[in-house]
Amino acid sequence: MYSRSSEPVQFERDCDAIMVPSGESVTLPAGTYGYITQALGGSYTVFVEGNLMRIAGKDADAIGKEPVEPLSLPADAGDEQVERMMWDQLRTCFDPEIPFNIVDLGLIYEANLGHLDDGRRRVDVRMTLTAPGCGMGEILVDDVRSKLEMIPTIAEADVELVFDPPWNRNMMSEAARLETGML
Repeated sequence: MYSRSSEPVQFERDCDAIMVPSGESVTLPAGTYGYITQALGGSYTVFVEGNLMRIAGKDADAIGKEPVEPLSLPADAGDEQVERMMWDQLRTCFDPEIPFNIVDLGLIYEANLGHLDDGRRRVDVRMTLTAPGCGMGEILVDDVRSKLEMIPTIAEADVELVFDPPWNRNMMSEAARLETGML
């Protein structure tokens, strides 16, 4: 994970982080030094004192980065536009250890857009993990949920973690298989 080309950072304020791969929540104090090893989808994986830490996009300022801009849609956006944005948002979700989005990894089994009685929208997602024992499972589920709920008109996202069928490399996009050498 660590490489000489990683970007050094110093935390400018106390910052909540998630240890990778255990999923344990910690607070990194202001003044802590680390190295950004992955910056994808608006979140950051930072190598700190021998551990990988995931920093949420909302806390980007703690490491001197710009937080993610809010999403916008036209007031009259139809389901097709919202669904396109939904898939774009899913492609901003990354496993902190793997530099591919969860859609290209084949972790999204189903994502359906629906409507609530009040006219707002709801998304139901069924997803899996590359390994059932991954400590980052709930972190990825929360990331998917929060990114989908950032979309205007989506009031709620229900994200279910499933392991049937079990994930395998054939579920990855061809580009992801080529990049990882998992042909």
